[in-house]
Amino acid sequence: MGSLDQILVYPLQQLPFFLITIVIAFTVHEFAHAYFANKFGDPTARLLGRMTLNPAVHFDLFGIILLLIAGFGWARPVPVNRDNFRRPRLMGVIVSAAGPISNLLLGILGALIYAILVGTGTMDSIKNEQVLRALIWFFGMFIHFNFFLFVFNLIPLPPLDGYRIVEDIAPRPIRGRLQQYEQYTVFLFLLIIFIPGLRAYTIEPLSYWATRTGNDFFQLFLKMFGV
Repeated sequence: MGSLDQILVYPLQQLPFFLITIVIAFTVHEFAHAYFANKFGDPTARLLGRMTLNPAVHFDLFGIILLLIAGFGWARPVPVNRDNFRRPRLMGVIVSAAGPISNLLLGILGALIYAILVGTGTMDSIKNEQVLRALIWFFGMFIHFNFFLFVFNLIPLPPLDGYRIVEDIAPRPIRGRLQQYEQYTVFLFLLIIFIPGLRAYTIEPLSYWATRTGNDFFQLFLKMFGV
């Protein structure tokens, strides 16, 4: 068990709550892309069975394993054919933004539910320490991870949603240049992820923002109970 704790991002006893978190976060994220793409006239994802809340359809095994051991991973991206949209650029932006926004809403919802449990005294009434600890771990991970996914996915580098948003907004000449250098910017993205020195100035500040924002929402909702 000790060797596994050294390999995994989270201790083994916290791993189930992290897995539940990523199952919900990734599934809702990809479903949001598929739902709005279909709503705007592109049935590609729906016809491929991707417009669903079934986690098995969206998960990439290698991406999840890498997430558990390296702190970075991915789900299977939803295929989108912008040519099917009546207004490809505008609707493309909305479809790309739908995934991160779904995580923002999940983070807010998690903070609200946790505040209700704390504000109503439900947490204090739990006498079983293991159950209490499990709830604290789960809500802490769920709130943080969803806020982090929201801001992380808005980074304007491929393969993230932020890049697709910039690509749709940019004028045609600039969009062509972006596509021309896309393979190199993917490499830059990987450097940011895996080089500790770069992570300290890119990913870690985003993680700090996610923690602070989650706590701000939690404290805001607690005020409803006079806590």
